[in-house]
Order: sequence, then C-alpha cells, then structure tokens
Amino acid sequence: MSRSVARSTTLTLLALAGCVAVLACTGNAANSPQAPPPPVVVGQSVRRTVPVSLHGIGNVESVASVDVRSRVAGQILKVHIKDGADVSRGQLLFTIDPAPYEIAAAEAEARLARDKALLKKAESDAVRADTLVKQGFVSREQYEAATAQASSLAATIQADEAAVQDARLSLSYCTIEAPITGRAGSVNLRAGNLVKVNEDPPLVTLLQVRPVNVVFSMPEKYLAAVRGPAASGRLEVRVSGRGETGERRRGALVFIDNAVDKTSGTIRLKAEFGNDDLGLWPGQFVDVELILSEQQDALIVPSNAVQVGQQGSYVFVVSAEGVAEMRAVVVDRTIGNETVIASGLEGGETVITDGQLRVVPGGKVAAGPAS
Repeated sequence: MSRSVARSTTLTLLALAGCVAVLACTGNAANSPQAPPPPVVVGQSVRRTVPVSLHGIGNVESVASVDVRSRVAGQILKVHIKDGADVSRGQLLFTIDPAPYEIAAAEAEARLARDKALLKKAESDAVRADTLVKQGFVSREQYEAATAQASSLAATIQADEAAVQDARLSLSYCTIEAPITGRAGSVNLRAGNLVKVNEDPPLVTLLQVRPVNVVFSMPEKYLAAVRGPAASGRLEVRVSGRGETGERRRGALVFIDNAVDKTSGTIRLKAEFGNDDLGLWPGQFVDVELILSEQQDALIVPSNAVQVGQQGSYVFVVSAEGVAEMRAVVVDRTIGNETVIASGLEGGETVITDGQLRVVPGGKVAAGPAS
C-alpha cells in the first residue's frame, strides 16, 4: 500500500471516531435529568396606609418621685410596708415612737389651761380696779397695772395656743403616710432604728408608675416637622422595650423643650403613657416612634425582599409561571420588618424574601411561603 493511501485511511478512521464520540456525548446529555428549580421563600407586595414617623431611643421616667423622710427625731416603732410594695396616697408607711411628743403636747396644753385661769382672774381684777378707780379707792397706776396684766396674759395664751398646735403637729409627724400613689423602693431603716429629721438616705423613695413619661430626643432638623403637627393636634407616640416584639404601647406627646441642645444638636421631647399594665418601668430604655402623619396607599414589601447591588436596590419578582425577574426599585423608608417602596413594583406581586443567592434572573424557582 502506498504512503498516500495509508494516510487517507488514517484520516477516515479519525473522522469516524470523532463522530462516534459526538454521538455518545449527545446521547448522554439527552439522557441526563434536568436540574430542579431552586427553592425560595416568597411574600407579597401590598398597598395599605402606613405611618410617617420618626424613630429614636427614649428613657422611661416617673411622673413624680418622693423621698420620704422623717420630720421628727425618734425611734421607729413599726415599718408598715415591704420593699417594692405598691402604696396608695395616705397609706401608713412608718410609725415613730410618739411618747415624747405626747408628753410635750400634754405639757403645752397644761400651760395653756393654767394661763387661761390666770387670765380669767386678771380680767376680774381689771374690772374691779376700774370700779374702784372711779370711786377713788385705788390709784390710776394700780388700775393700769391690772389691765396690763390681763393684756399680757392674753398674749401669753396666744403663744400657748401656738405651742399646743406645734406640739400636736410634731405628734402627727410620728405617723408617716404616703404622699403619692406609687411603688416603693428599698426600705432603708427598719423598726428599732433611730431616725433624725430629714436624714439621708431617705426612709424610702416612692415613684409614681401610673402614668409615666418617656423622654427622648430628635435631631433639630426635624423640629419643624414635629412642631407643625403638634400645634394642630395630638401627636401619637408608640414605644416598645428594647428587643420586644408585638403591639407597641401608645401615648401622646406632651412636651417640646424650649431650646435645642447646643452640644448634641437635638431637641428634647416628652410623651405620657397611662401604663395601666405596668409594662413601662422607670429607668427603662425603649424604642420610640413619633407618628407625624399617615401615608395612604403605600406599597409595602418585607424588608428581606430588598437586596442591594452595584446598580442600587432590587427585588426578585416571581411570575405566575414561576419565573424570577430582577426588578430595580426605589426605597422610600423602612418601618420595622417592612420597607416602603417608592417605585418599581405594583401591589399584589410575589417577591422572593429568602434564597435570592440561588436565583438566576429569568430562571424558574420553586416558590414556597415563609415557615
């Protein structure tokens, strides 16, 4: 066989081998199963009314705080409350030994009775001296001395009556009552201890917990936005404890400070809450939402649906055929776990909230609700 014939035969065999290989690969591809669409979690875009609000962090304050101190010195006979007890206005808190003040009151009353008897005699002497001086039996000087004695005793009685009132007042201070309705803190002195007048620390501190105030600050750039609605009506304030979920407690804005803090550039605000369930505690930090107005027909999606790429924010929208489409959106603002969309979506569309990393734009997905 010549060299040219051998070469032609070799090329023909190589071509046949290549065709066999191509057919084999094509057959394998045709027989391989197609990859299933990736599973994703979806939600819905909806239209509804949402608040236009400002957010911040506030601190719960008691409307009234009273340090209970003794107005008299003495020994504590009895403590009528426990640490942390709820108390009502006028409720008995402490009893101070009244014995020394009962004695002092009795002495003052005895002095008053004695001086009243002396005054009665002095007035009789003055009347008698008046008769005798007219008859010439006593001198004018004796008459004047008798009337002066009566006047002096009348002034003494006024002092005695004041002393009796003071003694009775001191005696009344031996029973210490709650000046406000609230909750007691720790009781600092127990029965048997001696207490001084206005001693520190106080016997107990009472805090009013119904209602309470929430104090918070907002940047001064929002001052006009707050003052306008506040002037035209009541502004609602909603709060929740840090990390709490569920329904927020509702109150009303009651105070806007008269000056901006020069150091922080913020304005101090205060809201009042009924706190009937005692869900707010003095000193507690809370998340604050100040409602300025309401936005009608706002488009809302779950915040997890919004992704951020090099070209801005976008969401994956799932069509009725289960195909995922990447849609650019403009975000207005975020409210908790929801985001207000300014443009790019319509209400009632299905959006992917989880599993976006597995999605290929234009590819099918297996959509399922959030668990």
